[in-house]
Amino acid sequence: MQDLDSLVAVGDSFTEGLDDPAPNGTYAGWADRLAAMISAHRRGFRYANLAIRGKMLQEIVDEQIPLAVALKPKLVTFCGGGNDIMVPGSDPDAVAEVYEIAVADLRAAGAEVLIFTGFDTKHTPLLRSLRGKIAIYNSHLWSVADRYHCRVVDLWSMTVLHDRRAWSEDRLHLSPEGHRRVALRAAEVLGLTPEDKWNAAWPPLAGEAWMTQRRQDLKWAREHVVPWIGRQLRGGSMGDGLAPKRPELTPVHADHR
Repeated sequence: MQDLDSLVAVGDSFTEGLDDPAPNGTYAGWADRLAAMISAHRRGFRYANLAIRGKMLQEIVDEQIPLAVALKPKLVTFCGGGNDIMVPGSDPDAVAEVYEIAVADLRAAGAEVLIFTGFDTKHTPLLRSLRGKIAIYNSHLWSVADRYHCRVVDLWSMTVLHDRRAWSEDRLHLSPEGHRRVALRAAEVLGLTPEDKWNAAWPPLAGEAWMTQRRQDLKWAREHVVPWIGRQLRGGSMGDGLAPKRPELTPVHADHR
């Protein structure tokens, strides 16, 4: 995309950047890192990030998409629906219908759209039971991308993210290195040629006893997954009361490459 002069990122905690701490006390994340990469090659490039942690897809569509349209960017990155899919009883077909409406609105406004599929949860205890729903949702996203001529970052196929070092302690959000890998992959999809490889092999990792791993899995489920599901069922969110970290299109300081 040779004429890429502006980017607006919309979504939830994944796009806000949890858990990739930034020097200013917020979170950086793959979107900030991608914007820094683009800015290094595009004079006058501007970037906004409207994503807020915990947002359900309909909230993203209602609250963020109109703002993104109003900013009139060249490119919008759009990842949403993951929180919906995790809620027990949710319907990936219905979630995908909401997603498509948003993509149609963005494309009608003249923006290019970069779509992100859902992760493969094959190696995450408890969450691996969601693989079928995520796969159905992803198939819809690929169809949407085809209908509206969108580029796709296929997170499902990024097996490099199956390594636990790609994830923070809660296993629901990427680590700084996980975010860096996603940013590199997104840059590649956009036609950039980063020096680093998103799929570079991880250094060897010492193994752990099976029992130790199971204890860690149970502790993780008790401390992170159960509380998250409880918040969603009660209608609460980690992002209640929070404002976007970067609501306007402004120049980028290349701090997160």
